[in-house]
Amino acid sequence: MTTTAYRTCPLCEATCGLAIEVDGDQVRRIRGDRDDVFSRGFICPKGSVLQHLHNDPDRLRMPLVRRNGSLIEATWEEAFGVVADRLQPILAEHGHYAVGVYLGNPNVHNMSGLIYNRALIKTLRTKNVFTASTIDQMPKHVSSGLVFGHPDLIPVPDLDRTDHLLILGANPLVSNGSLATAPDWPGRLAAIQERGGKVVVVDPRRTKTAAAADEHLFIRPGTDALWLFALVAVLFEQGLVDPGRVGGFLSGLDEVAAAAAAFNPERVAEATGIDPDTTRRVAAELAAAKRAAVYGRFGTHTTEYGTLAAWLVDVLNILTGNLDEPGGAMFARPATERPRAPRGFRTGRWVSRVQQLPEVRGELPVATLADEIETEGEGQIRALITVGGNPVLSAPDAARIDRALGSLEFMVSIDLYRNETTRHADVILPAPSPLDRSHYDFAFTGLSVRNVANYSPPVLPLPEGQADEWEILLKLTAIAGGMPADIDIGPLDDMVLATVVNDAVSNEQSPVHGRDPDEIIAATTGGRGPERILDVLVRTGPYGDGYGADPDGLSLEVLRDHPHGVDLGPLQPRLPEALCTPDGRIHLAPDEIMADVPRLEGLLEPGGGMRLIGRRDLRSNNSWMHNLDVLVRGKDRCTLLVHPDDADRLGLADDGRAVVASEVGAVEVSVTVTDDIMPGVVSLPHGWGHDLDGVGLRVAARRPGVNVNLVSVPAVDPLSGNAALSGVPVEVRPA
Repeated sequence: MTTTAYRTCPLCEATCGLAIEVDGDQVRRIRGDRDDVFSRGFICPKGSVLQHLHNDPDRLRMPLVRRNGSLIEATWEEAFGVVADRLQPILAEHGHYAVGVYLGNPNVHNMSGLIYNRALIKTLRTKNVFTASTIDQMPKHVSSGLVFGHPDLIPVPDLDRTDHLLILGANPLVSNGSLATAPDWPGRLAAIQERGGKVVVVDPRRTKTAAAADEHLFIRPGTDALWLFALVAVLFEQGLVDPGRVGGFLSGLDEVAAAAAAFNPERVAEATGIDPDTTRRVAAELAAAKRAAVYGRFGTHTTEYGTLAAWLVDVLNILTGNLDEPGGAMFARPATERPRAPRGFRTGRWVSRVQQLPEVRGELPVATLADEIETEGEGQIRALITVGGNPVLSAPDAARIDRALGSLEFMVSIDLYRNETTRHADVILPAPSPLDRSHYDFAFTGLSVRNVANYSPPVLPLPEGQADEWEILLKLTAIAGGMPADIDIGPLDDMVLATVVNDAVSNEQSPVHGRDPDEIIAATTGGRGPERILDVLVRTGPYGDGYGADPDGLSLEVLRDHPHGVDLGPLQPRLPEALCTPDGRIHLAPDEIMADVPRLEGLLEPGGGMRLIGRRDLRSNNSWMHNLDVLVRGKDRCTLLVHPDDADRLGLADDGRAVVASEVGAVEVSVTVTDDIMPGVVSLPHGWGHDLDGVGLRVAARRPGVNVNLVSVPAVDPLSGNAALSGVPVEVRPA
């Protein structure tokens, strides 16, 4: 008998609802859920093929253990036994810092990862923690932390009510959006235009989003902060600054005005490639719009000036009176939000051992991971745990990371595949298929352009013999704590629950403040694992039932009863109450950021040579969906985009071959000549390079592409540690 299961797609930040037709243990069809309160039936090509991922014969179903140099199938008991036998002696002999952790992007789409990775890291007591955040969005966390007091207090564009949207370094019609969760970006952008509004895209490439916009401006890679500062300068120069309501709790306006004066449109024009008249017009239109928002993403963050660019986006929203206002840049209020103390934000509580790069949010830059593995001495990483990550393809100077992983004394990975990174592991522990596990978006509801809550139970039962991911992580936690591999993890799960409950009852702003923790635990539903943690977080959140305090409030049971989600309404003004700065004010000119502004002067002299940028594809999610034939078939998508003028000058031909080289490596790739890329810039997509020995991805190996990070240099934005992947200086020549 065919039944229909409803769940949120876990593959990207759009959080689209899926209607999945199931017959027994087989998925027959996946379509968009037209009744989903947020996505209303929208779906992209990735979500419609989840069953192909589920049925992929290369997806791991049993643990792999290295025996005599080869990875072979083993039982769970054998695999965890090897982890205990190899990991615990390293901890005992070399200390906690000898073990590093790398968490990949899939963890943020995963309830188990977001809850139980914390227990693992806390037990390890290592400072060598790395995540995909420092090859993505860390500058936004830093700027938000310094300006608003908390790194997760990130304004998002109120797409459904704005009249004017300025987009920099983002291609949401392909990426489905990022740090601004919204299903159906194409429909939402078209709606802005239909109601008489304007969409402007600033990007070195005429992306799909740029082509659909009302205006597209080419900008030289890495110069976004310069141009944003020029917009700020125009606002002050022409008397267009009007912060509106937030001006009553705003500090630092004069400091920003003084700093902006050095970056007027005329001064930044040559470096950015945008003429002064255009800059002045864009600034004036932004200020004149009734409701406007500025939105900057990946291309603005992955530069050596990423935090400055992220900060200037918020500065513009503030100066034009569009922060915390409908149609401007607003703050989501997720159902699981915790009360936040006004402690402010700081970085650099410790630094990396080799390059002395500062800690941010409890982690170090992945750009220095190879340094910490290869450099001998106290604190050297000798063992590594990776969870859902593939830094060999995603991190800069990839060849060095590949070599470094091969030199480790021990490595254990949780992953769906034997990929370019996990091929180095001594033990691979297979995670369940996305269809076999429950889902709730803790992270993305905090970045949503509309407040919603949507819980998805597993579509299919967990296969016999498959450990759930929370069980895998708790078993590793137990081993990291010196416990035997066969220990019962039930008490550990109880400890995780007790920690969450105790935090709630001890918080004066919580609806269960002062209550008996045992009473709360007894009333919590969901069984073992992440569900009961979710129940606590929802019930003690801003819309929760407070364990009886509000009978009409949310709980896990309420979410179960609403398979299409619960609509909590449009974004509402939240300031100044949501601010986490000690003085309750917006810090427009934080000392750390203002001290970094003079470094921008170095960008005013435009450098020669070619610059390399990346790109995304609608049918690709980083590196791990290239093993599905239905998503990679067709024309080769891993090609080098080159402007016709550059092709003529360099002797390149369409469909010919080129070598792209940097100071760290070189790749050879097919050429696509197009005027969609600005002169002086070339583009390679991210996530390819599936041609390494020992990789168990047969479909991907037939279309391997090239790894763009073989030529990405390990430069970073000093404030956030984020890798500078956009605008890499390269030499391009015929192959």
